[in-house]
Amino acid sequence: MIASASGNGKTTLGRELARRLDVPFVELDALVHGPNWVETPDDELRRIVEPVLAGEGWVVDGTYRGKLGDLVLRSADVVVWLDQPIRVWFPRLARRTWRRLRGSESLWNDNRETLRTAVFGRESLFVWAFRMHFARRRRYPVELAPYPVVRLRTPREVAAWLDGYSSSAISAAARAAPSVSTGR
Repeated sequence: MIASASGNGKTTLGRELARRLDVPFVELDALVHGPNWVETPDDELRRIVEPVLAGEGWVVDGTYRGKLGDLVLRSADVVVWLDQPIRVWFPRLARRTWRRLRGSESLWNDNRETLRTAVFGRESLFVWAFRMHFARRRRYPVELAPYPVVRLRTPREVAAWLDGYSSSAISAAARAAPSVSTGR
């Protein structure tokens, strides 16, 4: 399971990891955000996700704990927390958002970002990303403590971890996952 705030690269890492492991990749955003940004009801989302998690292998992008509780976390062999600095993820998020806005790029279920939803207001993508960045750094050390966690803090750490990752490393990574810490 890959966890992070927007722009940290969880979808990119998740897709590549799933490809290397030859397992399904599930982007929870695609299941949660229906047409016109209407959210999938919690019970329906659970019915969709549970069979995937019952499978032999998978990579899931996100947790949606508010909708699924600890379902994804409890099912994961390892939780990868991408906790990169703002100087890394903010430019990525800005480039991605600009690309999506400029090209009117379709997201999940034909939804599109708008300048208003990306940049302006308390619920905008950028405000959300900043809030979640700091909130996760406060909460995750406690919330993720019961789970096997690999916390990756730089693009170099992400690349090194991914380069050394294979299907045989799943259980080894889970066993050897470092404790989540609040320090840098």
